[in-house]
Formats: sequence, C-alpha cells, structure tokens
Amino acid sequence: MEFRIADTFTDSLGRLTGEEQKLVKTTAFDLQLNPASPGLSFHKLDRARDKHFWSVRVGRDLRIIVHRNESSLLLCYVDHHDKAYDWAERRKLETHPKTGAAQLIEIRETVREVSVPYALRSDLAPQPDLVAAEPRIEPLFRGVADDQLLSYGVPPEWLPDVKRATEDSLLTLADHLPAEAAEALLELATGGSPRVTAPTSGDPFAHPDAQRRFRVMSNVEELQRALDYPWDKWTVFLHPEQRQWVERDYNGPARVSGSAGTGKTIVALHRAAWLARQRPDARVLLTTFSDTLARALQIKLNRLLAHEPRLAERIDVHSLEAIGVRLFKTHVGAVKLASREVVRRLMADAASAVTGHKFARHFLLAEWEHVVDAWQLDHWEAYRDVARLGRKTRLPEAQRAVLWQIFERVQEGLRQQCLMTASGMFCALADVLRGRAQAIFDFAVVDEAQDLGVAHLRFLLALAGGTEGPRPDALFFAGDTGQRIFQQPFSWKSIGVDVRGRSRTLRVNYRTSHQIRSQADRLLGPSVSDADGNVDERHDTVSVFNGPSPRIEVVSSPELERELVADALEAWIKCGIQVQEIAVFVRSEDQMPRALEALEQAKLPCQVLDDSMSLDAERVSVATMHLAKGLEFRAVVVMCCDDEVVPLQARIESVGEDADLKEVYETERHLLYVACTRARDRLLLTAVSPESEFLDDMRGR
Repeated sequence: MEFRIADTFTDSLGRLTGEEQKLVKTTAFDLQLNPASPGLSFHKLDRARDKHFWSVRVGRDLRIIVHRNESSLLLCYVDHHDKAYDWAERRKLETHPKTGAAQLIEIRETVREVSVPYALRSDLAPQPDLVAAEPRIEPLFRGVADDQLLSYGVPPEWLPDVKRATEDSLLTLADHLPAEAAEALLELATGGSPRVTAPTSGDPFAHPDAQRRFRVMSNVEELQRALDYPWDKWTVFLHPEQRQWVERDYNGPARVSGSAGTGKTIVALHRAAWLARQRPDARVLLTTFSDTLARALQIKLNRLLAHEPRLAERIDVHSLEAIGVRLFKTHVGAVKLASREVVRRLMADAASAVTGHKFARHFLLAEWEHVVDAWQLDHWEAYRDVARLGRKTRLPEAQRAVLWQIFERVQEGLRQQCLMTASGMFCALADVLRGRAQAIFDFAVVDEAQDLGVAHLRFLLALAGGTEGPRPDALFFAGDTGQRIFQQPFSWKSIGVDVRGRSRTLRVNYRTSHQIRSQADRLLGPSVSDADGNVDERHDTVSVFNGPSPRIEVVSSPELERELVADALEAWIKCGIQVQEIAVFVRSEDQMPRALEALEQAKLPCQVLDDSMSLDAERVSVATMHLAKGLEFRAVVVMCCDDEVVPLQARIESVGEDADLKEVYETERHLLYVACTRARDRLLLTAVSPESEFLDDMRGR
C-alpha cells in the first residue's frame, strides 16, 4: 500500500500545540507501519461526499483525516474533532478531467459565503454569496474560454465563479482553488501568461502539479522529516516550476532570481543535493554571503538530508569569507584580514598626508572598495585606465593621479602591518587555483548572489575553472537584485560569468501574503536590471495566500510607539503566534534600545541577533535590517521608520558626490524591503513623526 502525505496535512499539523503534534506524529508513524493495526481507531465519515474519507482517532479530541482505498492511504488533515470533520465534509479527492492531476477540491456548494477580505473592501458591509454577487467592475476572465481555464487546473464546478471574478473577489476566490489554478489566475490577471503543464493519463499523483502537494513516504525516515518541519515544508514539497530549474544540466553558469519569498534558497538547497546525487564522487560547495546565512543554510540542508548522511557529507556549507580563509591557509599560507575600521584609519591618514585635494572621506572609501581594492589595481597605469564600472562621478587623469597617491599609501600601510583585504585574499586565491588539474569542488551553489563582489566572482570562477571557461554545471547562483544592499552593480560578463540564456525568474511567492508582498513591492520598481542588462520582472509575481494588510502606524513620541508595539506583540501571542515566530527589526544599533524597551513592556523574552548567533527556540528575535537577510518569521515589526533614520541621515550626509546619492537611496529602499519581506502573515511598521518618506511609497501615495 502506498503511503502519502499532503501539504494540507503538514499545514494543519503546524497549527497544533507542541504536545498535540507529538501525539499526531506517533499515530502517523503507526499508520505507516501497519495501517491495518487493530490499535488504530478508524471511523467512516458518513456525511462526507467523498466516501474514501475516514477519520483516525488521536487521543480524546484530535482526529486525522485520511483518504483510504485498497492500494493507498493519504494523510490529508488533522484538527480537533468538529473542525476536522467539517474540513472533510467540504472536500473531495479527484483527478482533474483536463490536466489529469490529483486534486483536493473544496466542494463548491458547501461554500455558503465567500466575502472579500477587509483590506480589499471599500466598505464594511458583508458580501453575499459569490453565486448571487453582482460584480462592481468588469469580470476579469469573461473572455477566457472554459477549456483554457480548465487547462490551468480550475475544477469544473468552480468555472462559473471564476468567470465572474473581479479584482475585488479574485484573491478570496483563489483561497478556495487548488494552488496551480489560483496561481495561474493571479498571473493571468496581472498580465502574465500562465505555464500549462502537459496533461497526463497515467497516475494522477505523478503529475507535476500533484507532486507539489502529495508526496509518497517510502519509509519512516521520510515521514519523520516531513512531520518534524511543517514550517519548512518546501524543503520537502518542491514546486514544479522550481524543480525544472533544479534538475537540469547547464553548459555554463546559471542563475535563478525572484523577489523575496519565491523560493530561491530552497532551489539552491535542492540544486546542491541533486548535484551530489547525480555524481556520487563529487564535492559540492554551498555558500552564501555571511556566517549567519551559512548557518541557516546548514540547518535547512540537515533537514532536507537528515536520512542521507553520506550525501550531506559531500556538501560543504560555508560563508564565502570562511571558505576563502580556509582555502588560502591550505594553498598559500596564513592570512590576516584587515577590518573595515583599519582601512578607514589608513585612508584618513593617507588623505591628510596628500595635500591639494577636496575629496571627502566617504568618496575615498567608496572609490577604494568598489574600484581599487575590488579590481586589485596595484599600479598607477591600471588605475589611470580602469573604466570604473558602477561609479558615477567622472574623474580626469589629473584627479586620478592625486587619488592614486592616497591609495598607494593605504596599500603600503597594509603591507607594513602584514594585512590583506578580503578582496586581495580572494583574487590571490583565484590566481593560485586557476587552471588546477584537479578541482577542489566540482560544483559551487551560491545563495544571496546579488551581494557578490568582483573578487568573490573571480574566486568562484577559478573554482569552476577550465581552459575555456567554467565547467558545465559548475556554477549556480540564486539571488534577487532588489535585495542588493552591500555591493555596487558591476558587469559579471566582464569577469567571465555570463548567465544569459541560463537565467530564470521565479514568480510564485510561497512565504509572504499577497497583502505584505504587494505593499513591500512599492518600495521597488516593476523591474530591476543588472549591469549586463539582465532584467528581473517583478510585476507578475503572485502570492499563493491572503493575510491581514500591513499596518503602518505613525505616533508622536517614542513612548507611544513602545506601547503600540507592545500591544501588537501581545495580540499576536494571544492569537497563537509563538514567540520564536516573531522578529523586530530596526535600521541600526542606535535604534536598538527602542525595540528592547517595547519587548520589555510586552514582557516577552528576546535575543539580539548578531553574526555569531543562531535563532533561539523560545525568544523574539531582535536585529538590525542588515541581519534580516535570509530569515523568515510569521510576524514582523519594523520599528523606528522615522525621518532621518530610514533612509539613514548619516549615510546621506557622508556622500561626497551628488552622483552617489541615488545609490544610497536605492540601497536604503532595498534594506526596508528586505526587513518587510521577512514577514509571512503579519507586518507592522511604526515611526515617530515625522516619518520616513518611504512609508508614503508603501501606502501608495
């Protein structure tokens, strides 16, 4: 008998208490080991329309809903008795007549009222049943043929509602449809062209749309993995659109991009695992920008490969700097890296020693980081002739000559202290590794690739070496240009990394509600392009679920802000959100006391995150926006969005050239976008008046 689990089961399991989950897992394991065991209490659901639905008793009040026939058993849902029975009585498992995919369908006639969410209504009056509702505007899909709608996976009985759907009702309607149908309709409504998967006539569970929500559990270990991490279910259930980019051979560097929440990190994890499976003797490097993100990747990889330890042993997970230092020590020798503060001090001394210039300290440091150090320019002629890609201020030769006197002094200061910058280390390492007969890593998978620097890319290219460019499949990148907060844009192609023709934008957002995603997207443009002309379109991204609209609250004093945040946190806890599912973000360390005071007033335990910490299981996470990258929570507060804080006034004042001001504003927008899109279900932004101009953008003003 085939034993399957549905994503609706992992969703419902995640909403139970810890003790209830333990009881359910024990019963689920018993079902897998022996579904005919006399100790299991099956009860046929007489009122269910689908006669294959049964309930299985878990303790006094909990019930697992299973779909059982002679050849298979499917775990569908779990909840307390009445809610579990109600769920089963309103659904049925069917094979779609057009696509051939297995679907759990909500029975249309059991839906008495589908009301438009509060955030989408222009008034507070309850909406009548969809069947009787008069659309206020032209229906979105009136001219779309029924056969086309069916090809997207729309159940036949829901066709009339789909044909009447308007902008006001579509999101609510989507909540009642299978995921592939909802996603296709949302994409169609936003001007996109939904992908249609070829219909199948064989096993309905083998269809790609079915494989994203139903998975065969071939052993106890697989089931344990699926049940242990319901919050991270997409490490188990991979979307077909994601899978096609994971399980593919590339003849050069490849990249997946997409807005926050579209599953880029999950694609990177599965890609690393797939490469290791395909080549039993291969070593894979899975890397990212910081130690914090590397630890998060390691945790997720451990969950994904919990029962494939030999496979996990061949995947090395490190931050870029950590793997760089390790390989440099092995192949070159010990290295002592210069901190940014040391470079700042050397730059200040050099600028004071060279007279006859008016260059601001910020400009000097930016020119050093993004041009001289990034490209490892070590003599005057190299700096004189460099194109300075990404830098907006034009410099004639005479000014460059003065600047080079300053930069030469910085380089000499580093040599005297036996220090090396990270860029210097990566470029030197690239020279050593380039052309090696035996590769250290067969494949490198890079997450958060939008923040790679020139030297990082040179190093990765050397790892993926070959006499005529990177080896096939050797480099795979995942990132979002809209989340770039550390690096100025530069041309990857000029270094030898060309992803044209092997670049894909993910469009389906699984992590963030439609309401949060759509408001956060207002901080960015409808498309974002890189220095090579690769464009990431963002307007056709769709979220697969609804939630409350983000709250933007502006108050007159820090005391009122503290009370507001404390009240919101207490309300979230009361409605079932756990403390470890909450985060509070601020722009910089200067605003951290305001966040900690709000948590103290709410009497909630918290921890301040830094690069060396992991997420605590029983505390609210508090961090600066820079550390938000790569994390996710059910509920997020972004505090202190005041004028002169977001964007940070100190950064604006430090800009020596007007041409660099746009770059500062852009990265500040990206920071706020990153912080907001860490939220899955609930988002609160607060400010003390006068508030940040970015909040008006989020409001759509």
